[in-house]
Amino acid sequence: MEIKEQYLELEQGQIFTKQWKFDRIDACQKSPIILFHESLGCVALWRDFPEKLALRTGRDVIAYDRLGFGQSSIQLKPLELDFVTEEGKKILPQIFSHLALNDFVVMGHSVGGGMATICAALYPEHCKAVITESAQSVVEKITLEGIQKAKISFNDEKLFNRLAKYHADKTQWVLDAWTETWLSPQFVTWNLDYFLSKVQCPLLAIHGELDEYASIAQPKRFVELTQGINELCMIEDCGHFPHQQKPSEVLASIEKFLKNIE
Repeated sequence: MEIKEQYLELEQGQIFTKQWKFDRIDACQKSPIILFHESLGCVALWRDFPEKLALRTGRDVIAYDRLGFGQSSIQLKPLELDFVTEEGKKILPQIFSHLALNDFVVMGHSVGGGMATICAALYPEHCKAVITESAQSVVEKITLEGIQKAKISFNDEKLFNRLAKYHADKTQWVLDAWTETWLSPQFVTWNLDYFLSKVQCPLLAIHGELDEYASIAQPKRFVELTQGINELCMIEDCGHFPHQQKPSEVLASIEKFLKNIE
């Protein structure tokens, strides 16, 4: 397996990408998996999951840092309230072009799951399947309460510095992009209902039963409101990060789900 890192020059700035690529012909015939990280995430915070995912599924895996995160370009303006939709409409087409992507599978963690879903809705001819993990499609009280607690906890310098290892001088912007956006009174009506209704490809919703940022109602919405052949995978004794807390179960569910998908 080849691991390739590169920066892509987009209209809005520079995007850092990392690819786990096979040199086998059969792997090239399978649609690659594109990963979307969570609100405080980046490529590095996926840790060894992308490589395990590639080896388990026999597919190339692509991850990237969104603008303002990780090793991608710094952003000076506050995050727009429609950032989830804009990622799919304005950023993804440029990434597809740079990486010569045609068919693909998308997987997103937390808010990244919303971005993956929008991708599936916007590009139905190219998206073969979508996997959401701990994703939200509507603003819940449990989400806002969890974010409020996290906002206070990051006043701890040690916790802040731990995050800064991944985002450097962008760390405060990253935190504000999460907390101030989600806690904004204008964001309370945000939802993915329109895009969920447009998803036609198979969908797998993975969710930890003890998720501190999203109730069980969230994955059920992804399964019930989309049009494809859908599966719900609830993971016991697991919180908001199933791919870290229960990687074997997550990988097994994904392998089974993608078995008959090109």
